[in-house]
Amino acid sequence: MNNQATFPFDQDIVWQPEPKWIEESNLKRFMEQEGISDYEALYRRSITDLEWFWDAILRDLDIQFYHPYEKVVDLQDGPQFPRWCVGGQMNIIHNCLDKWQTTATRDRIALRWEGEEGTVRTFTYAELQQEVGRCANALRHLGLGKGARIGLYMPMIPELAIAFLAIVKIGGIILPLFSGYGPDAIRQRLADAGAQALFTTDGAIRRGKPVQMKKVADEALQHLPGVKHVIVVNRAEFSHVPWTDGRDHWWHELVAAHSTEAETEKTLAEDILMVIYTSGTTGKPKGAVHTHCGFPVKSAMDMYYPMDLKPGETLYWMTDMGWMMGPWEVFGALLIGATMVFYDGAPDFPSVDRVWAIVQNHRITHLGISPSLIRALKPHGEEQIKPYDLSHLRAIGSTGSPWDPESWRWLFENALGGKKPILNYSGGTEISGGIVCGNFFKPLKPCAFSGPVIGMDADVVDESGNPVRNQVGELVIRRPWIGMT
Repeated sequence: MNNQATFPFDQDIVWQPEPKWIEESNLKRFMEQEGISDYEALYRRSITDLEWFWDAILRDLDIQFYHPYEKVVDLQDGPQFPRWCVGGQMNIIHNCLDKWQTTATRDRIALRWEGEEGTVRTFTYAELQQEVGRCANALRHLGLGKGARIGLYMPMIPELAIAFLAIVKIGGIILPLFSGYGPDAIRQRLADAGAQALFTTDGAIRRGKPVQMKKVADEALQHLPGVKHVIVVNRAEFSHVPWTDGRDHWWHELVAAHSTEAETEKTLAEDILMVIYTSGTTGKPKGAVHTHCGFPVKSAMDMYYPMDLKPGETLYWMTDMGWMMGPWEVFGALLIGATMVFYDGAPDFPSVDRVWAIVQNHRITHLGISPSLIRALKPHGEEQIKPYDLSHLRAIGSTGSPWDPESWRWLFENALGGKKPILNYSGGTEISGGIVCGNFFKPLKPCAFSGPVIGMDADVVDESGNPVRNQVGELVIRRPWIGMT
C-alpha cells in the first residue's frame, strides 16, 4: 500500500454550521425525538444498535407496510447477508406516490422537467400518480407483471420517471441503462438480466441536434429474442424511425389508451426492485441487486438527514438514470415528499450559464454536481453565476469524481457565497448511497467530508487492519446497513 498522503490534510476549516440551521434540521428533530443529545452519541448508537436505529429511521421516514415486519434485521447468515424487515409486506411505490394521494402533498409538484430546447413540463404528485397508473396498465396489457425485468434506455425526460415508477407499481424489476451506451453495452446488460421489455425513445436532443437511440436499441436487440416488447417515446421527432411490427409500440398510442387507476402489486420488503449495473474495474458489468426496502430507504435517509432535504424543497442532481444517482434522486425525493428536477441536455448549452439558470428558474434548494463539471465551468469565470439569484440554494452535493481545492473553493465562494456547505458524498452502486458525506452539523475543510453517514460503521485501516488517521489506507465498513446489494 502507498502510505504517502495524496490529500492536503492540513487545510483550514472554511465552513462552520449555523446554529439556526442545526436547530431547524431534520437530523436535530430526529435526535430530540429519540432522546439523543449530541451528534457523536447518535452516530455511535446508529452503528452499535442496528435494530433500534433502522426501526427508528423507517418510522421517522414514515415507510409504510401492508403487513408489518416481524424483525428489523436477521443476521443468521452472517453480516454480509442481512435480511431486512423480515416478513414485512410492502411496495415502495406506496410510499413514493400512493400514500400522498390522501394528503395535501398530492397537489405539490413532484417532477419539474426542462428540455435542452427550453420546454418545461411539471407534474404534481396527483398527476404523476395518474400517469404511472396509465403506464402500469399498459404494461399489464402486454402481459408484464410481477418479476418482469424491464429495461430503461432513455434520456432524462418525464416519461422515464413515469416508466421507472410504473415498473415498480406492477412489481417488476427495473433495469436502468446509461443513455449514452452503444449496442454492445445495452445487449450485454439486458441479456445478463433476462430482460423481457425495453422502454426507449426515437432519439435524444444534444447540443441542439437529434441523436439516434431507437436505432441503437434495435441493434442491441438483434440477438435478444427474449425482449418481446419495446415501448418508444417520440422525443426527437425523427421523420423515419426503424420499426418492428408486433414488438414495437409508440408510447403515445399504447399508454394513452389506458385508465389512470391501477392497482399496486403487493410485494415483500426483500423482493427484488432493481438491478443496476456498476462498470466495476475488471471483467463484465456487475449487476447490483436491490430490494424494495433497500435502495429507496437508503436514498431517502441520506437525502433527508445529512443533506437535510425537507418536504416541499427542490432537488436537482445532474445525472443519468443509468448512474445510481438517477434512481437515488427519484426514490429519495418522492419518499420525502420533495420535488425532483430533471434536465435533458448538455449542462453548458446553449451557453455556459445553463446550470445556474436552471437553479434560479426552478428555485432549487439542493443542487447535485460532479467536481469534473465544475472544473469544466471554472475557466469561464464567475461572470456565468453573477446574473442569477441563487439565494434559495441551501447546499450543493457533489459526487462522481475527486475534488481539487481550487475548484472546490471557486464553487464555494461564487455559488454559495462562502456561507453554505458543499456536501461531498461518496459511496457506490452496491451501497445504495453514501458511506461518507458532509452534513449541517459538522464544520468543513475544502474537498473533505464531515465523516461517515449515520448507520455506516466506516473506518480506514492499514494492511494489518489497524485504524489509521491522516494517511492513506483501505476503507472498510464493519456492520451491515439497509441498502446493501
